[in-house]
Amino acid sequence: MSEDTKTRKTAATTTAATATTKTASSTRTTATRKRTTRRKTAAATAKTSAATSARTDAAGFGRVAIYDTTPHGETTPRVELGEQFHVSAQLAAEQGLVLSAAAIVRNPRGKETQRRTMTCTNPGLSRWEADVQAGEPSDARPWQSGWSAVKRQLGDWTVSIEAWLDPYAAWLEQARKAVDAREDVENALDAGATLLRRWASTRDAHLTAGERSTLKKAADTLDDRKLSVAERFAAATNDDVTALHEAKPLRDGVSESAPRMFHVERPGSSFTAWYDFFPRSEGAVDDDAAGFTRPGTLATAVSGLERAAAEGFDTVCLPPISPIGMTGRRGRNGVAHAGVHDPGSPYAVGSADGAADSVDPSLGTMDDVRAFTAKAHDLGLEVALDVSLFVSPDNPWIAGRPQWVRRKADGTPANPLDPQSEREDMIPLDFDADPDGIVKAIVHTLDVWVKAGVTAFRAVEPYRWPAQAWQRIIEQTRHAHPEVLFLAESFTAPAMMGALSRAGFTQSDCYFPWRNTKRELEEYLFEANSDAAYTQHDTFWPSTHRILTDYLRDNGIAGYAIRAVLAAMGVPSWGIASGYELVENKQQPGTQAPENPEEYEIRVRDWSEADKYGTAKLLTSLNAIRRRHLAARSYHNLTILDSSDANILAFARHTPAELTADGKPDTLIVVVNLDGHEAHQSMIRLDPAAFGLPAGEPFTVADELTGRTFTWTNDNYVSLAPWADVAHVLSVKQ
Repeated sequence: MSEDTKTRKTAATTTAATATTKTASSTRTTATRKRTTRRKTAAATAKTSAATSARTDAAGFGRVAIYDTTPHGETTPRVELGEQFHVSAQLAAEQGLVLSAAAIVRNPRGKETQRRTMTCTNPGLSRWEADVQAGEPSDARPWQSGWSAVKRQLGDWTVSIEAWLDPYAAWLEQARKAVDAREDVENALDAGATLLRRWASTRDAHLTAGERSTLKKAADTLDDRKLSVAERFAAATNDDVTALHEAKPLRDGVSESAPRMFHVERPGSSFTAWYDFFPRSEGAVDDDAAGFTRPGTLATAVSGLERAAAEGFDTVCLPPISPIGMTGRRGRNGVAHAGVHDPGSPYAVGSADGAADSVDPSLGTMDDVRAFTAKAHDLGLEVALDVSLFVSPDNPWIAGRPQWVRRKADGTPANPLDPQSEREDMIPLDFDADPDGIVKAIVHTLDVWVKAGVTAFRAVEPYRWPAQAWQRIIEQTRHAHPEVLFLAESFTAPAMMGALSRAGFTQSDCYFPWRNTKRELEEYLFEANSDAAYTQHDTFWPSTHRILTDYLRDNGIAGYAIRAVLAAMGVPSWGIASGYELVENKQQPGTQAPENPEEYEIRVRDWSEADKYGTAKLLTSLNAIRRRHLAARSYHNLTILDSSDANILAFARHTPAELTADGKPDTLIVVVNLDGHEAHQSMIRLDPAAFGLPAGEPFTVADELTGRTFTWTNDNYVSLAPWADVAHVLSVKQ
């Protein structure tokens, strides 16, 4: 079925409420009868205003032409439940008429849940826009008691654009000209009285008896020639009538676009704070007498959970915890030959102790996994697990199914897909040989971990395998476990990143670590928060256990703070790797990888040293700010602000009052000094009206990092020094 055909079918279903329905059969349930009654009422209402109202079907225009609706795209846009997102359309009617419009949000059952007035932001193009949300924001997770109520709200929602001719606004414009010019005044006032009476009698406006009386009294006053023209005109433009025009207008030629479907996903699909750590490093100790490091276990790894929770993260991500192969095992720094006590890379999955659906005996048992995830859930944390489609030559899968890996002419396993690699500890599964068998095995493996309490998976280097294979794995896993999220470790070409997102990955790693200049960051922030985010949710990681950039190497504590602020506030989804709090910034020479990467060794850390860096405190503050502010939860509300200094980056995130629980707008202004060594000053320019503030009037902002307050206007001076404040995260006080 083509996308156009799907859209037409959806449009027919959604607009069925405006068509006359047949009498319900006696076998229908009570709920069905109620729905039928509502449809009949809607149809009757539409029929009474047929002379002035016409709905648009998917095949053509209504009285008002509605077209070029956004977001565009060949795929269904994805948003998190309650996430703010943006819709727009072009409207057209013959010259001289006044238009109005609203965006209508309907849930999967077709019930209208939100109607937002649209604003004409470009009169020349008649481009109308609005921010909307599908449902209410929630932090509920699949294991929590409130999950069933959240689950019922997930699925395919729709947004339609409804436009109409606004006869009162058109009359007001013409009447005001007539009154001011004292020309043809009586005809103008007579027309107004007629219009107000028609407004009072229309069922489409859903007026109360009192509201109808207000309009009729205004019409009578317009007709009263004993009064002055000013008194008569004022009666038709007073506050009561103006308020009714805003809330319950007279609408002619009502036209509705074909609905645009949006797939609404569970909490955590967009707004997530990830914390990555290795269980074997948690609780590890150096045994000097024995001459090696004793690893931590899943039981001792509870310390990692407690640290992540204390710092405000909501998802912990672990590398594979399955048995690690012995063949070709690598040593410290990834050297080709491992020592006796080197643990090897957890991404070389599988040994005589089991395959990917087993637990490494050095870490514990499956019961220990269940205890670990239960503790995480008690702390409010989700558990994610890395999925590696690399396997050790020792993996039991390979012994039973040798065709699952590519082989040399002599029958030995071929090297990985990267021709520059000489690794022998891990080889990629070959989907071309037995795609059905491999997909079945991976889906089974994921099912095992989900049943043990895992609710998210991060695919390791997924671009090395067909997007089609991932699509099948994700679809089959979600068929049984629709709550499961998938993150792609997707440092690859944009085309493959896009394909993986469309294959079903909920979030995606991206090239944020290497975007460092003001221009690079402005472009990347714009891209990550553009309409592209309806398909691909970029996750900002300042570093990972595999990545340590030159910027972090060279900028010390200030550099770590700067990148944390940019990552946490730049997009709704961000993450850090364990050790970030300790400013671990030593690089392997000639690479952008950490020295002695944790992938190949057990890391013993002295967490008592964290306080002297202050980074953990900053991470905690950033996560608290994100939770307090609805504006931090959307991929569709960021504005780059003008700043005069090449090292000062400024942007704002804004949620209008109509989308907040307290009816007040929520605005965050982020200003960052990108230079980790020198102080910089800049003027920051913004348009207060764009953030719901009175133009030209001062307003108060509070720094969420320090508690200090400032008075801002259109142009604002900022000075930031790396030895004091690397950034401001300012909330606008209303």
